[in-house]
Amino acid sequence: MNYLDRRNFLKLSALALGGFSTGLLTNQSKASDLKKNLRLGFIGIGGRGSYHLDTALGISGIEIPAICDIDPKNLYQAKRWIEESGQPSPNLYDRGPTDFIRLCEQEELDAVICATPWDTHAPVCLAAMKNGKHAACEVPLAQTLEEAWELVETFESTGKWASIVLGGFGDLTMLNMVRKGLLGDILHVESGYIHDLRMVKFNPEEEPWRLQPAIDKNGNLYPDHPMRNMMPVLDINHGDRFDYLVSMSTKSGMLNDYARAQYGEKHPYANMEMALGDYNASLIRTVKGKMITLNHDTHTPHPRESFRLQGTKGIYLKERDSQRIYIEGRSPREHQWEPAAAYLEEYEQEIMKNYSPPERIGGAIRGHGSGGMTQTPINWHRLVLALQGNKQPDWDVYDSVTSAAIIPLTGNSVADKSRPVDFPDFTKGKWKTRLPLYS
Repeated sequence: MNYLDRRNFLKLSALALGGFSTGLLTNQSKASDLKKNLRLGFIGIGGRGSYHLDTALGISGIEIPAICDIDPKNLYQAKRWIEESGQPSPNLYDRGPTDFIRLCEQEELDAVICATPWDTHAPVCLAAMKNGKHAACEVPLAQTLEEAWELVETFESTGKWASIVLGGFGDLTMLNMVRKGLLGDILHVESGYIHDLRMVKFNPEEEPWRLQPAIDKNGNLYPDHPMRNMMPVLDINHGDRFDYLVSMSTKSGMLNDYARAQYGEKHPYANMEMALGDYNASLIRTVKGKMITLNHDTHTPHPRESFRLQGTKGIYLKERDSQRIYIEGRSPREHQWEPAAAYLEEYEQEIMKNYSPPERIGGAIRGHGSGGMTQTPINWHRLVLALQGNKQPDWDVYDSVTSAAIIPLTGNSVADKSRPVDFPDFTKGKWKTRLPLYS
């Protein structure tokens, strides 16, 4: 799907026509436990969408009767993969960037799988929900507060959910260390999306829409990856909630430098003004006095991000290639890191320890982000179980839109000289009594 200006959102969602359970799945099931086939429609089947498509094709009991994309290459590759898997040829929806609405109106589906560019996520999900279908989506779920609230209200009026379940799975062993009290009361978490994407943003073959948000918007544009660990360890929407944030960005210049270095001084992006600062840092405080430092940097040269978790009894630092920990009174040397391997083994969470999905149909998963994976990803396995059990996935609508709301709220703070911005309570007070995530 191509990049759609956010101003088209109300027009698109207006075109989309119109008992749920809030329970979460904690037990693993085998293929024999699944009582009926699931019918899924796929909207957006490029690099990331093709990964999700091939994942689904490897799971017994999933039918894919409809696919949608504006790129014929993506569409017909997906059609071929579906046919090669032994399923009937799917219905094709390729009449432009809003043809997903026709798919949602005409197809009988249990859920829609959305892997389109960011600004189309909310319109796609709303079209699905208003036409009697759940929506499993890549991150983020929304770009504006208006979209976030409409997703909540549509869920509450229809019982059909939208979730960022496709955006990955949290570190449940780290979460278990927190809930077992190893680190004491959590005070501060720091991480972010620190990923050098300069080459991606200038690669029209991979993600041709990815540069445009950096031209148009400032703030933290991609909070969901760190949030999938930050929100659970802080009990956000499940005993605590975000209260307010402040956000600040540096100047912008690295994308211009990259364009000049790679393509020359006359390249159109060599001197174009970019709204997004090269580095954004945001501070978020919770109602119960906990704090997040959330970073965003996709323009400078660096390794990937780390995750720092500080409690009243100790600290845990998770990096890409190592994990370190210090527990007061337990670590062998005072104020000295020790390897975390023994703790990670001791506190391995039961969901991960017992994860044993049915064997995949076919070989390694294809598409962007697969890494040659041969086992069904746990988030996909649990999505299937949720749909089969008529339950919401681990991340429900309220958690999904809370994570996404950081995008417009940080933009508002940056634009107002980093003044504090209040955080909406999408749960309308239910955060006080909602059960913990993955409970």
